[in-house]
Amino acid sequence: MYGGWGWKPYVSAAERRRKALKKMESLRKRGHSVSPVVIEGRTIAKTFWGKAWCDHLEQYSDFANRLPRGRTYVRNGSVIDLQIGAGAIGAKVSGSEIYTVALKIVPVDKARWRSICTDCSGSIDSLVELLQGRLSKGVMERICRHETGLFPSPAEIELSCSCPDWADMCKHAAAVLYGVGARLDRQPELLFRLHGVDEKELIANATGKAPLSKQKPARGKVLASGEDLSALFGLELAQNAPAKSESKSKPRVTAAKTTKKSPATKGAKKR
Repeated sequence: MYGGWGWKPYVSAAERRRKALKKMESLRKRGHSVSPVVIEGRTIAKTFWGKAWCDHLEQYSDFANRLPRGRTYVRNGSVIDLQIGAGAIGAKVSGSEIYTVALKIVPVDKARWRSICTDCSGSIDSLVELLQGRLSKGVMERICRHETGLFPSPAEIELSCSCPDWADMCKHAAAVLYGVGARLDRQPELLFRLHGVDEKELIANATGKAPLSKQKPARGKVLASGEDLSALFGLELAQNAPAKSESKSKPRVTAAKTTKKSPATKGAKKR
Protein backbone atom coordinates (compact mmCIF):
# COMPACT_ATOMS: atom_id res chain seq x y z
CA MET A 1 0.00 0.00 0.00
CA TYR A 2 1.28 3.45 -0.90
CA GLY A 3 1.64 6.27 1.61
CA GLY A 4 0.98 9.97 1.04
CA TRP A 5 1.82 11.50 -2.34
CA GLY A 6 1.89 8.05 -3.93
CA TRP A 7 5.11 6.94 -2.22
CA LYS A 8 5.52 3.47 -0.80
CA PRO A 9 6.08 3.08 2.97
CA TYR A 10 9.65 3.32 4.23
CA VAL A 11 11.60 0.06 4.14
CA SER A 12 14.56 -0.37 6.50
CA ALA A 13 18.06 -1.11 5.20
CA ALA A 14 17.95 -4.55 6.86
CA GLU A 15 14.69 -5.41 5.08
CA ARG A 16 16.08 -4.16 1.77
CA ARG A 17 19.13 -6.41 2.20
CA ARG A 18 16.89 -9.40 2.95
CA LYS A 19 14.88 -8.73 -0.21
CA ALA A 20 18.07 -8.19 -2.16
CA LEU A 21 19.54 -11.56 -1.12
CA LYS A 22 16.30 -13.30 -2.05
CA LYS A 23 16.20 -11.61 -5.46
CA MET A 24 19.85 -12.40 -6.16
CA GLU A 25 19.28 -16.07 -5.39
CA SER A 26 16.29 -16.09 -7.73
CA LEU A 27 18.36 -14.52 -10.53
CA ARG A 28 21.17 -17.04 -10.05
CA LYS A 29 18.74 -19.97 -10.26
CA ARG A 30 17.55 -18.63 -13.61
CA GLY A 31 21.13 -18.63 -14.90
CA HIS A 32 21.78 -14.90 -14.59
CA SER A 33 25.33 -13.99 -13.61
CA VAL A 34 24.77 -11.65 -10.65
CA SER A 35 27.42 -9.03 -9.94
CA PRO A 36 26.56 -7.01 -6.81
CA VAL A 37 28.42 -3.90 -5.71
CA VAL A 38 30.13 -4.51 -2.36
CA ILE A 39 31.52 -1.52 -0.48
CA GLU A 40 33.83 -2.09 2.46
CA GLY A 41 33.61 0.81 4.91
CA ARG A 42 32.38 4.23 3.87
CA THR A 43 34.85 4.91 1.07
CA ILE A 44 33.11 4.08 -2.21
CA ALA A 45 36.20 4.20 -4.43
CA LYS A 46 39.87 3.98 -3.51
CA THR A 47 41.78 3.92 -6.81
CA PHE A 48 42.47 6.61 -9.39
CA TRP A 49 39.77 5.59 -11.85
CA GLY A 50 37.07 5.01 -9.23
CA LYS A 51 37.75 8.28 -7.42
CA ALA A 52 37.97 10.22 -10.69
CA TRP A 53 34.57 8.86 -11.79
CA CYS A 54 32.88 9.79 -8.48
CA ASP A 55 34.55 13.21 -8.34
CA HIS A 56 33.38 13.86 -11.88
CA LEU A 57 29.75 13.08 -10.98
CA GLU A 58 29.82 15.37 -7.97
CA GLN A 59 30.93 18.39 -9.98
CA TYR A 60 27.66 18.52 -11.91
CA SER A 61 24.79 20.40 -10.27
CA ASP A 62 22.30 18.33 -12.30
CA PHE A 63 23.03 15.37 -10.04
CA ALA A 64 23.48 17.19 -6.72
CA ASN A 65 20.04 16.63 -5.14
CA ARG A 66 20.01 12.83 -5.36
CA LEU A 67 23.69 11.97 -4.96
CA PRO A 68 23.69 11.82 -1.12
CA ARG A 69 20.89 9.21 -1.11
CA GLY A 70 22.67 7.35 -3.88
CA ARG A 71 25.83 7.16 -1.78
CA THR A 72 23.82 5.74 1.13
CA TYR A 73 22.19 3.13 -1.09
CA VAL A 74 25.41 1.89 -2.66
CA ARG A 75 27.18 1.74 0.71
CA ASN A 76 24.50 -0.42 2.31
CA GLY A 77 24.58 -2.97 -0.51
CA SER A 78 21.38 -1.97 -2.30
CA VAL A 79 22.94 -2.31 -5.78
CA ILE A 80 22.46 -6.06 -6.01
CA ASP A 81 23.51 -6.42 -9.64
CA LEU A 82 25.57 -4.18 -11.91
CA GLN A 83 26.40 -4.99 -15.53
CA ILE A 84 28.56 -2.68 -17.66
CA GLY A 85 28.67 -3.11 -21.41
CA ALA A 86 29.35 -1.07 -24.54
CA GLY A 87 27.39 2.15 -24.15
CA ALA A 88 25.05 0.72 -21.54
CA ILE A 89 24.79 0.04 -17.82
CA GLY A 90 22.13 -2.25 -16.40
CA ALA A 91 21.43 -2.76 -12.71
CA LYS A 92 19.04 -4.04 -10.06
CA VAL A 93 18.63 -1.86 -6.97
CA SER A 94 16.85 -2.88 -3.80
CA GLY A 95 14.52 -0.22 -2.40
CA SER A 96 10.87 -0.50 -1.36
CA GLU A 97 11.03 -3.25 -3.97
CA ILE A 98 13.58 -4.37 -6.53
CA TYR A 99 13.94 -1.68 -9.19
CA THR A 100 15.51 -1.97 -12.62
CA VAL A 101 17.89 0.79 -13.65
CA ALA A 102 19.11 1.24 -17.23
CA LEU A 103 21.65 3.87 -18.22
CA LYS A 104 22.83 4.69 -21.71
CA ILE A 105 26.11 6.52 -22.30
CA VAL A 106 26.64 8.51 -25.49
CA PRO A 107 29.78 7.09 -27.14
CA VAL A 108 32.85 9.28 -27.38
CA ASP A 109 32.92 10.47 -30.98
CA LYS A 110 35.95 9.64 -33.07
CA ALA A 111 37.25 13.21 -33.26
CA ARG A 112 37.11 13.61 -29.49
CA TRP A 113 38.84 10.27 -28.91
CA ARG A 114 41.58 11.13 -31.44
CA SER A 115 42.10 14.44 -29.66
CA ILE A 116 42.48 12.67 -26.30
CA CYS A 117 44.94 10.17 -27.80
CA THR A 118 46.96 12.93 -29.47
CA ASP A 119 47.17 15.01 -26.31
CA CYS A 120 48.26 12.00 -24.25
CA SER A 121 50.68 10.64 -26.86
CA GLY A 122 54.12 9.99 -25.46
CA SER A 123 53.01 10.58 -21.85
CA ILE A 124 51.83 7.05 -21.04
CA ASP A 125 54.52 4.39 -21.09
CA SER A 126 52.51 1.22 -20.56
CA LEU A 127 49.04 -0.28 -20.22
CA VAL A 128 49.81 -1.13 -16.59
CA GLU A 129 50.69 2.50 -15.88
CA LEU A 130 47.45 3.62 -17.53
CA LEU A 131 45.10 1.23 -15.73
CA GLN A 132 46.77 1.71 -12.35
CA GLY A 133 46.41 5.46 -12.69
CA ARG A 134 50.13 6.14 -12.34
CA LEU A 135 49.86 9.06 -14.73
CA SER A 136 51.17 12.59 -14.88
CA LYS A 137 48.93 15.43 -13.73
CA GLY A 138 48.60 16.62 -17.32
CA VAL A 139 47.35 13.23 -18.56
CA MET A 140 44.92 12.91 -15.66
CA GLU A 141 43.47 16.35 -16.29
CA ARG A 142 43.11 15.64 -20.00
CA ILE A 143 41.32 12.32 -19.54
CA CYS A 144 39.02 13.69 -16.82
CA ARG A 145 38.30 17.03 -18.50
CA HIS A 146 34.64 18.09 -18.45
CA GLU A 147 32.83 17.91 -21.78
CA THR A 148 35.90 16.92 -23.82
CA GLY A 149 37.42 14.19 -21.62
CA LEU A 150 36.60 10.53 -21.27
CA PHE A 151 33.97 10.84 -18.53
CA PRO A 152 30.40 11.56 -19.67
CA SER A 153 28.57 14.79 -18.88
CA PRO A 154 24.94 14.70 -17.63
CA ALA A 155 23.75 15.44 -21.17
CA GLU A 156 25.56 12.29 -22.34
CA ILE A 157 23.84 10.00 -19.81
CA GLU A 158 20.29 8.76 -20.41
CA LEU A 159 18.74 7.61 -17.12
CA SER A 160 15.87 5.19 -16.66
CA CYS A 161 14.50 3.56 -13.49
CA SER A 162 11.35 1.56 -12.83
CA CYS A 163 10.70 3.41 -9.53
CA PRO A 164 7.84 5.98 -9.27
CA ASP A 165 10.23 8.92 -8.73
CA TRP A 166 9.53 11.59 -11.36
CA ALA A 167 13.08 12.97 -11.29
CA ASP A 168 15.51 11.96 -14.03
CA MET A 169 18.19 11.35 -11.40
CA CYS A 170 16.52 9.21 -8.74
CA LYS A 171 18.41 7.78 -5.76
CA HIS A 172 18.51 4.35 -7.42
CA ALA A 173 20.17 5.71 -10.57
CA ALA A 174 22.56 7.72 -8.37
CA ALA A 175 23.48 4.54 -6.48
CA VAL A 176 24.22 2.80 -9.77
CA LEU A 177 26.48 5.63 -10.95
CA TYR A 178 28.43 5.42 -7.70
CA GLY A 179 28.49 1.65 -8.16
CA VAL A 180 30.27 2.19 -11.48
CA GLY A 181 32.97 4.12 -9.60
CA ALA A 182 33.40 1.22 -7.17
CA ARG A 183 33.55 -1.27 -10.04
CA LEU A 184 36.28 0.76 -11.78
CA ASP A 185 38.41 0.16 -8.69
CA ARG A 186 38.72 -3.50 -9.72
CA GLN A 187 38.15 -3.27 -13.47
CA PRO A 188 39.33 0.12 -14.81
CA GLU A 189 39.27 -1.21 -18.35
CA LEU A 190 35.45 -1.12 -18.17
CA LEU A 191 35.55 2.64 -18.65
CA PHE A 192 36.96 2.10 -22.12
CA ARG A 193 34.57 -0.77 -22.86
CA LEU A 194 31.68 1.49 -21.89
CA HIS A 195 32.76 3.99 -24.52
CA GLY A 196 33.67 1.37 -27.11
CA VAL A 197 37.27 2.58 -27.44
CA ASP A 198 40.59 0.77 -27.18
CA GLU A 199 42.73 1.94 -24.27
CA LYS A 200 45.87 0.70 -26.06
CA GLU A 201 45.44 3.56 -28.53
CA LEU A 202 46.45 5.93 -25.73
CA ILE A 203 49.83 4.22 -25.53
CA ALA A 204 51.83 5.66 -28.41
CA ASN A 205 55.15 7.42 -28.58
CA ALA A 206 55.65 11.04 -29.50
CA THR A 207 56.33 10.23 -33.16
CA GLY A 208 52.80 8.91 -33.56
CA LYS A 209 53.64 5.27 -34.21
CA ALA A 210 51.09 2.54 -33.65
CA PRO A 211 50.62 1.28 -30.07
CA LEU A 212 53.47 -0.96 -28.94
CA SER A 213 51.19 -3.94 -28.40
CA LYS A 214 50.15 -3.87 -32.05
CA GLN A 215 53.60 -3.39 -33.62
CA LYS A 216 55.27 -6.38 -35.26
CA PRO A 217 58.99 -6.81 -34.55
CA ALA A 218 61.34 -5.78 -37.34
CA ARG A 219 62.65 -8.65 -39.46
CA GLY A 220 66.18 -8.06 -38.20
CA LYS A 221 65.04 -8.49 -34.59
CA VAL A 222 63.35 -11.87 -34.98
CA LEU A 223 65.45 -14.79 -33.70
CA ALA A 224 66.09 -17.07 -36.66
CA SER A 225 66.03 -20.82 -36.29
CA GLY A 226 69.49 -22.11 -35.32
CA GLU A 227 70.93 -18.65 -34.71
CA ASP A 228 74.10 -18.54 -32.61
CA LEU A 229 72.83 -17.97 -29.05
CA SER A 230 76.31 -17.37 -27.65
CA ALA A 231 76.81 -14.51 -30.10
CA LEU A 232 73.33 -13.15 -29.55
CA PHE A 233 73.49 -12.91 -25.75
CA GLY A 234 77.25 -12.45 -25.32
CA LEU A 235 77.68 -15.80 -23.57
CA GLU A 236 80.28 -18.52 -23.97
CA LEU A 237 78.67 -21.93 -23.54
CA ALA A 238 80.91 -24.68 -22.19
CA GLN A 239 81.50 -27.25 -24.90
CA ASN A 240 81.74 -31.04 -24.62
CA ALA A 241 80.18 -31.01 -21.16
CA PRO A 242 79.41 -34.55 -19.95
CA ALA A 243 75.81 -35.53 -20.59
CA LYS A 244 75.51 -37.00 -17.09
CA SER A 245 77.65 -37.06 -14.00
CA GLU A 246 77.37 -38.38 -10.48
CA SER A 247 77.00 -34.83 -9.10
CA LYS A 248 74.34 -34.06 -11.74
CA SER A 249 75.93 -30.68 -12.33
CA LYS A 250 74.64 -28.50 -15.15
CA PRO A 251 76.83 -27.14 -17.99
CA ARG A 252 78.72 -24.06 -16.85
CA VAL A 253 77.81 -20.72 -18.44
CA THR A 254 80.39 -17.95 -18.38
CA ALA A 255 80.31 -14.42 -19.69
CA ALA A 256 82.13 -14.04 -23.00
CA LYS A 257 84.92 -11.52 -23.13
CA THR A 258 83.94 -9.47 -26.12
CA THR A 259 84.82 -5.94 -27.00
CA LYS A 260 82.37 -5.52 -29.87
CA LYS A 261 78.64 -6.10 -30.01
CA SER A 262 77.38 -8.83 -32.24
CA PRO A 263 75.50 -7.62 -35.31
CA ALA A 264 72.50 -9.46 -33.99
CA THR A 265 72.37 -7.18 -30.94
CA LYS A 266 72.68 -3.91 -32.80
CA GLY A 267 69.46 -1.93 -32.59
CA ALA A 268 67.95 -4.47 -30.19
CA LYS A 269 65.29 -2.82 -28.10
CA LYS A 270 66.13 -2.38 -24.44
CA ARG A 271 63.56 -3.94 -22.18
